[in-house]
Amino acid sequence: MINEIKKTFDDAVNKIKKDVVPAIKNDYFPKVREGLDQAYDKTMEAVDGIKENAARNASFSVSDLSRDEFMLRGRFASNGYDWWWHSFTGHDKETGEEKSFFVEYFTVNPALAEDLPVLGQDPENQEMGKKPSYVMVKCGAWGPNAKQLHRYFPWKDVRIIPNAPFSLEAEDCYCSEGRIAGSVNISEEEAKLHPEWMCDAGTMKWNLSVDKKIPFNVGYGASKPLRMSEAFEMFWHAEGMKTEYTGMVEYDGREYIVRADDSFGYADKNWGSDFTSPWVWLSSNNLTSKKTGKRLLNSVFDIGGGSPGIGGFELQNKLLGAMFYEGTEMEFNFTKVWTEPKTRFECKETEDEVSWHIELQNAAYVMLVNVKCKKSDMLLINYEAPDGIKMHNRLWNGGNGEGIVKLFRKVGDGKELIDELYAKNIGCEWGEYDI
Repeated sequence: MINEIKKTFDDAVNKIKKDVVPAIKNDYFPKVREGLDQAYDKTMEAVDGIKENAARNASFSVSDLSRDEFMLRGRFASNGYDWWWHSFTGHDKETGEEKSFFVEYFTVNPALAEDLPVLGQDPENQEMGKKPSYVMVKCGAWGPNAKQLHRYFPWKDVRIIPNAPFSLEAEDCYCSEGRIAGSVNISEEEAKLHPEWMCDAGTMKWNLSVDKKIPFNVGYGASKPLRMSEAFEMFWHAEGMKTEYTGMVEYDGREYIVRADDSFGYADKNWGSDFTSPWVWLSSNNLTSKKTGKRLLNSVFDIGGGSPGIGGFELQNKLLGAMFYEGTEMEFNFTKVWTEPKTRFECKETEDEVSWHIELQNAAYVMLVNVKCKKSDMLLINYEAPDGIKMHNRLWNGGNGEGIVKLFRKVGDGKELIDELYAKNIGCEWGEYDI
């Protein structure tokens, strides 16, 4: 947009020089030229102001429940997935011990439904060339005794209200904008007999109210025209990058209380025909300011992406990032080119931990993020793609990351520090496809 403004102005200036200047007496030409140069300089100052204002004021914290709707229509109905993710922190009712949990409602290929769930990792289904088709309720916890548990339903046993406000129900499992509930119980014997379930053994039950406080609306990248055209292979919307959960969780015989003020909750959704590789995600609203020494009660950051696919091509090393800093919005969105977004990231896996080093910029701000999470606190989380192939076999997923976030304001050719934040309870993900 900025380049178009500059070109239009340049074309106008050149037209004046060509058509008007020759008609003016020679002794007036220097003044005309001087006036044109001054006008050009003032216009470029205005253009710079437009760029900075766009970077500062383009709001991402706009709720849009239509992006939380059920998306498996068109070609996605037979080659697509759609999921609603929730993560939060609870405390042991007896000991007060903190524990981080996740619950996800995952759907795939409704147009290929059969009377029983069709599991893509089942050898018989693979031999027959069957693609997966089911609704899966995924849940679990991070930290000590970390695990993921899966419960599968055939489509005929699932009730969905597809349009906003969305809801999904299958027996005692339920998901809506304001509530999640359900249970999964997998025995040791079942987990061993059914590797196609891609899960561990254990039990979890939950009943929670959901209050989504701050969204991350990525804008045009998940807008209605792109959703209808199913342009991207993987879409993202975080209706509740800061979410307050209230209720209870039972996990392997222990009861946990989830409170709104320290649930440090998160809620988003992804949908499409394939996943991204590399896969990057970081988010936290448990942030403490180094400047004041106090926890920030109205702040959250969220970063996601990798190499999204569109039209058979991959957009390499693209991230979507947002920082809501006590009411001030800083967005780093590769689809909003007028804000001059720039991204650099490096993710590493060592023997004991996974680390993320990310630098995000726009015309007005710089955000530096350094996060680590112990592998002992994480899971190798399992998903199969709609085509039945499981490419992500080393996708690290956690909820107990810790790190530092530095925020800068651009000033001239330099930058000044706004604040340095200590982040805990960071939701984090990193993985690449098997080669």
